[in-house]
Amino acid sequence: MSYVHGIHLEVEHLDEMIFMELKAVGTLTHEDYQKITPLIEEALEGVDNPTVNVYVDGTDFEGWDLHAAWDDLKLGLRFGRKFNKVAIYGNQHWQEVMSKVGSWFVSGEVRYFEDSLEAISWLREE
Repeated sequence: MSYVHGIHLEVEHLDEMIFMELKAVGTLTHEDYQKITPLIEEALEGVDNPTVNVYVDGTDFEGWDLHAAWDDLKLGLRFGRKFNKVAIYGNQHWQEVMSKVGSWFVSGEVRYFEDSLEAISWLREE
């Protein structure tokens, strides 16, 4: 298990269109979600009907501790209806399985990719 962990978030706005890029590293903790949740709230603040496309780089992601797994579920329930497309770029079979489970909590489409360019290309499709 890695002792380096965290989530990095970048956000781009274009009117009602929001693009989020997340990079998850190591085993995520409750503290990681305490940092990232307000950033997501801020990104969506003031946008009435956002179309949110999300790119998740999970190539250095190892999983969650128990509290963080619960935080992740709550995050999906809270914001999932705002997500249009979620592209998960990973390199582990369990990540592909988790992307299918995650799709239960997102109103839009969730897909798993092993090629980052394919993931980004899919997010850019109309």
